[in-house]
Amino acid sequence: KTSTTTYHVTFVVDADFGTPGAVSVRNGNRADRFFLRHVRLELAEDRSIHFECNSWVYPYKKTAADRLFFVNTSYLPSKTPEALVLLRDEELRSLRGDGKGERKDWERIYDYDRYNDLGNPDNPEHVRPVVGGTRTHPYPRRCRTGRAISNTDGVTETRKHVINLDFYIPPDERFSPGKLEEVLKLGVQAVTHFVIPEARTLVHGNDFKSMEQLRKDLYSRPVQPAVDGEVMERLKSSVPSHKTYKQVAKAVKEEHPAKFPIPQVIQQDPEAWRSDEEFAREMLAGLNPVAIKRLQTFPPVSSGGKRSSITAEHIKSQLGDVTIEMAMHQKRLYILDHHDYLMPYLRRINTLGVCIYASRTLLFLKADGTLKPVVIELSLPSDGEGDTELSRVFLPATHGTEGHLWQLAKAHVSVNDSGYHQLISHW
Repeated sequence: KTSTTTYHVTFVVDADFGTPGAVSVRNGNRADRFFLRHVRLELAEDRSIHFECNSWVYPYKKTAADRLFFVNTSYLPSKTPEALVLLRDEELRSLRGDGKGERKDWERIYDYDRYNDLGNPDNPEHVRPVVGGTRTHPYPRRCRTGRAISNTDGVTETRKHVINLDFYIPPDERFSPGKLEEVLKLGVQAVTHFVIPEARTLVHGNDFKSMEQLRKDLYSRPVQPAVDGEVMERLKSSVPSHKTYKQVAKAVKEEHPAKFPIPQVIQQDPEAWRSDEEFAREMLAGLNPVAIKRLQTFPPVSSGGKRSSITAEHIKSQLGDVTIEMAMHQKRLYILDHHDYLMPYLRRINTLGVCIYASRTLLFLKADGTLKPVVIELSLPSDGEGDTELSRVFLPATHGTEGHLWQLAKAHVSVNDSGYHQLISHW
């Protein structure tokens, strides 16, 4: 529980002081920090200046420095009032630090380190170059969250725990107790969801046989106390507060982390995942909706100028009383295009014993605001040399062989969409 206290302080300044642009705050308490919400400075002539702070202020004994809070006005460097320039530089240095020493709880330094543990340096075949912090590779860098002391080699911390909370974060970025409890509970759930399938696969192998079995494994599997116990034991040594640990343990016990919550769409209809409506909804609500673009050329054309094998005959019956030209003019035809960037790699990928296609999916925006898939094109490089392609077009169907092929075509599109998110949008 917290309480808010308002202090009224009177300052006496010279008449020619000007408009205050910053406030210096010192916490003289020997032990306790406090959270400063704001400072409101009432001036003469019914004027006031507001300083929005929202920051923890630690005792001066620990920080050996006062805290600076600036007026809530943004300035370009050339427009910054002269009296604030040195204070701004001082504040920036306090946030950057010097890359040395061990981080303490009361510091506000945003400390970054290079990546030097990509791959396995003990195996010559798996060594990866150090990136970040050099002239050749200044980025990417990552937050140096560990408490280990930096050195000139840029040695980063090792992360040995499945759930590790003993890392440095600037005070204003740390979770509140309630938020921390929620994150820990979800962390236990995520780790348990990983450990159980991994352990089961090691013992029994991959014995997936049906969608019914998949639903049972995901949503009906009983809690396995041994796995939960191991995860919770590791958590116990990492949680900074025993009270927080007890709250998390209670929540985990009540909510059975080994089970996934049943998605609403499956609660209503166990076969809903097969529908075209759900396929398009997941495309919008899933990982990579920004890959969907308005169709501006029909049939679609690759970057090399090759036309898609999709024709007007394939889709005109899917559009009702709207022609292709009308649909494009009304901005109702869209494309999820996973063709051009995949084609150069398909020969190499498919020789590894997997099967992947480049895909194009056309979608029609219905009157009710939902998307409807109207055609899927799957493409492979031809068997010969050069850049010739083999393509096949699939149309919506619900029964027989055509229905099964349509489901498989949608599955390949979903794989492409997930891969694009992970390898391009995300990575």
